[in-house]
Amino acid sequence: MKSIQLQEPSADVPSPTGDVTPADQKGEENGQRRRARIQFATLCWSLYLAGWNDGTTGPLLPRIQRAYNVNFAVVSLLFVFACIGFITGALSNLVLDGRYGFGKVIVLGSLFQVVAYCFESAAPPFPLFVLGYAINGVGMALQNAQANGFVASLRDNPEMKMGILHAVRLCAGAFSSPLVATQFAQQPHWSLHYLCSFGMALLNSILLIAVFRLKNQDECLAQIGMPPCEKGNSDRSQFRQVFALRAVHLLAFFILVYVGVEVTVGGWIVTYIIDVRGGGPSSGYISSGFFGGLTAGRVSLLWVNRKVGERRALFVYAFLAIGLELIVWLVPSLVGGAVTVSVVGFFLGPMYPIAMNHAGRVLPRWLLTGSIGWIAGSGQAGSALLPFMTGAIASKSGIKTLQPILVSMMAFMTFIWALVPDSARRDD
Repeated sequence: MKSIQLQEPSADVPSPTGDVTPADQKGEENGQRRRARIQFATLCWSLYLAGWNDGTTGPLLPRIQRAYNVNFAVVSLLFVFACIGFITGALSNLVLDGRYGFGKVIVLGSLFQVVAYCFESAAPPFPLFVLGYAINGVGMALQNAQANGFVASLRDNPEMKMGILHAVRLCAGAFSSPLVATQFAQQPHWSLHYLCSFGMALLNSILLIAVFRLKNQDECLAQIGMPPCEKGNSDRSQFRQVFALRAVHLLAFFILVYVGVEVTVGGWIVTYIIDVRGGGPSSGYISSGFFGGLTAGRVSLLWVNRKVGERRALFVYAFLAIGLELIVWLVPSLVGGAVTVSVVGFFLGPMYPIAMNHAGRVLPRWLLTGSIGWIAGSGQAGSALLPFMTGAIASKSGIKTLQPILVSMMAFMTFIWALVPDSARRDD
C-alpha cells in the first residue's frame, strides 16, 4: 500500500484557508509605504504651489503699480482681498471638512486656484485682477488646511514630514517663483507669469484627484495602514468645539503674525531695496535669497529643534531674527542688507512647522484637522493683512518704515508664543 506524502504549503502561496502569509503581509506593507510616499509627494506639490504664489507678488509689485498706475495704498488692495479670501476659506473649511471630507475639499481648493490664475493671466482691469487674489486666497486656505491636518495626523515622523512639507513649499515654490517673476516683470507681457501658474494649478488638481480620489481622510489613511482618528464624545458641532479651545486662538494669532512677517519681508523688501538702498532691476533676486534662507533654516535646524526642544528653540530663533533685522534697518549697506535678509529668513524658517507640531501635541486629535485648518487659514490671512498694513503706512510715510514695522511685528510674535500653553493634549 502506497504511503501518501503531504506537502507543506509554500510561503509564497496563499493558504487555502484564507490566512494571510508572511509574503502577502510584506507585499501589503510595501504597497502601503509606496502609497504613503505618493500621498505625501502630492501634498508637497500642493504646498509648493502655495509657496510659488507667496513668492510671486514681491518682484511683480513695482510692475503692477506701473501697469495700473496705482500708489502703495491702492496696490495693497491685492493683500486685502487675498486676506478676505483666506479668512473665507479658513471658515469654510470648518464646515466643508465635516460635510464633504478631505479629498473633495482639497480638490475644491485647487480648482479655486485654477479659476484665479485664469483671471490674473489676462491682466484684466484692476478690480478683476484684485478679485483673482480673493479667489486664490480661498483655494490656498482650503488646501493648506487639509494638507497640514493630514500630515499632522500621520503616525510615522509627523514632525519631520511637517518640516519637509513646508521646506518644499519654500524651496521649490517661494524660492523659485521670484526667479521667474523677476524675468516676467521686465517683459511687456508681464501677466503671462500667471499663465505659467495656471498650468501648474491645473496639474495640481489632476494629481489630487488621481491620488486621493475624492476620499475622506480616514479612507486615505487606511490605504497606508493607519487606523481612523478617534472621535469626540461631545454633541457640539466641530465649529463650536474648535473655537472653544484657547490654544487654537493663541496658535492662530501667532501664525497670523508670523506668516505676515514672512510675506511682508518677501513682498516689500524688493521695493525697499530699490527705493531706500538704490538697488537696480535685479533686486527681485533678494526675495529669492530670503525664501532660500527660510528653506535652509527649515531643513538644517531640525536637529537643533530636537536637541534644544522646539518651544525653547523658537524663542532663540526669534531673538536672533530681531537682532539681524535691526542690522538691516540701521546699517546702510546694499550688499550687507541683502545678505542679512537671507539670514533673517534662515532663523524664521523653522517657526511655522514648530507651531504646527506643537498644535499636534496640545490639541485633541479628533479636532486636529479642523483646528489646524483654522490656524493655517489665519496664517494665510496674516500673509495678506500685515503686508497691506505695511503698504498703507508706506503710502503716507514712505517705504523706509518697513524695517521698524518688521521689528515690532517680530517682537509681538515672540510675546504671543510665550502665551501659548505647553500642556499635553486633552482628549475629553
